[in-house]
Amino acid sequence: MAEACSCTPNLHGLLSYEAALERLIAAAKPLDVQEWVDLRRALGRVAAAAVHSTIDVPGWDYSAMDGYVLRAKDCMAEGTRLPVSQRIPAGASPMPLEPGTAARIFTGAPIPEGADCVVIQEVCEADDDQVTINTVPGAGDNIRLRGEDIGAGSQVIAAGTRLLPQHLGLAASVGVPELAVLRPPRVAVLASGDELVMPGEALTPGKIYNSNLFTATALLQALGCEVIDLGIVEDTLEATKEAISHGAEQADLVLASGGVSVGEEDHVKPAVEALGTLDMWKIAIRPGKPVAFGHVHGTPFIGSPGNPVSLFVTFVLFVRPFLLRLQGRDDWLPQPVRVRADFDWLKPDKRREFHRARVEYDTEGVARMQVHPSRSSAVLSSVTWANGLAVIPECQVIRQGDEIDFLPFCELLA
Repeated sequence: MAEACSCTPNLHGLLSYEAALERLIAAAKPLDVQEWVDLRRALGRVAAAAVHSTIDVPGWDYSAMDGYVLRAKDCMAEGTRLPVSQRIPAGASPMPLEPGTAARIFTGAPIPEGADCVVIQEVCEADDDQVTINTVPGAGDNIRLRGEDIGAGSQVIAAGTRLLPQHLGLAASVGVPELAVLRPPRVAVLASGDELVMPGEALTPGKIYNSNLFTATALLQALGCEVIDLGIVEDTLEATKEAISHGAEQADLVLASGGVSVGEEDHVKPAVEALGTLDMWKIAIRPGKPVAFGHVHGTPFIGSPGNPVSLFVTFVLFVRPFLLRLQGRDDWLPQPVRVRADFDWLKPDKRREFHRARVEYDTEGVARMQVHPSRSSAVLSSVTWANGLAVIPECQVIRQGDEIDFLPFCELLA
C-alpha cells in the first residue's frame, strides 16, 4: 500500500494539476467554423453536426446465410422434400415464394414475400430441382430484419465525434457522401533559444538541435491540427513579442517552448504580459512546473518549458485537452488505469510527478510497471523507452507491489 512520506508541501502560488486543467478547459471555446468534406477526406476530422440516417439499415429482411428460404410450416419434420421454385442471389428482386416450395438463397439476398425462415445449406441435400431439409426450422431462423442495425431517423454520428474509419463506413452505409466537419485548429509554434539550430545544420559549440519543433508538430498533427511554423526566435524581448504577436494574428492557439521561466534570457512570460494577459504560470507538477497560459490579441497562448521531456509531458497533460475542447470534443480527460508498481519510489517530490514508465505483462499475465531511471527532463530517449506516464502523487512513497495510476500513450497521443 502506498504511504505518505515526511515531506511538507510548500507550494505557495502553484496551481494543482486539476485546477490548472480546469482553468484551461474553461477557456477553450469550441471552434464554430464548419466545412463540408468528402468521406475520403474526413478521417481524423471532428463532426460539426450530428448525422442522422434517412433509411433503414438493412433496407429489407435478408438472409444471414447461404441456404434455402421457405415457410416454417411447410417443413414440420426432418427429411421434408420441397421443390426449388427460384434462385435468389444478393442484389436480386425475388418473386413471392410459392407455398409448399423452397428457394435457393445466398447471404445478403432479400427474403421473398411469404417466406419466414432460412435453413443453412449444410443441413440440406439438393437433388436437381428438389431439396431435402434435414432439420426442423423455426420462423425467423437466419433472417436479418429490416432496420435491425439502423432505423430511419436515428442518429448514427454525434456532433463532436472524432471521425475514425468505422464512422466513415457507417456514414457510407446510410448513403451520406460528405460530412460537415470543424475546421482544424490552427496552431502557431515557436521555439525560443539562441542555442537552437535545425537538424541538418552544423552543430557548433554551445548549440543543440531543435527537437521541440518536431515533437510539437507531430503531436499537433496527430490531433488533426494545422501547424504554422514560426521558427526559432532569438532570445530578446522584442523578437519574442513580434513572433507571438504574429502567431496570434493567424492562429487559434500560439504554442511556445522555452523562455517561460524567470531567467534573464527568458522573455516569453514578459512578452505575453506586455501583449495581453497571463492567466496561469506555475503548476505543482514535475516535470513542467512553469506552464504559461494567457491571451494575446484575444488568441489563447500556451508556453511550455524548453526541456524536451517537459514539453512532451505538458503537451499531453494540458495542450491536448485544450485542443480537443477547441474541436468540440468531450473526451478530453485522459483515463488512467491502475497498475502494480514493479519499483520502489522512496524520495517523492512535493509536486505530483508524471514519470516516464513502461508497462509489461509478467508470465502470469499481470501488468507490471517499470519507471525510467532518470528523472531529468532533458532525457528525451526516456519518452521513446516508455509506453506511458506513471502518476506519482505528491509526497507519497511507492513500494513494489503498490497499485498506482498509469496514463498509457495510446490514451494521450490521439
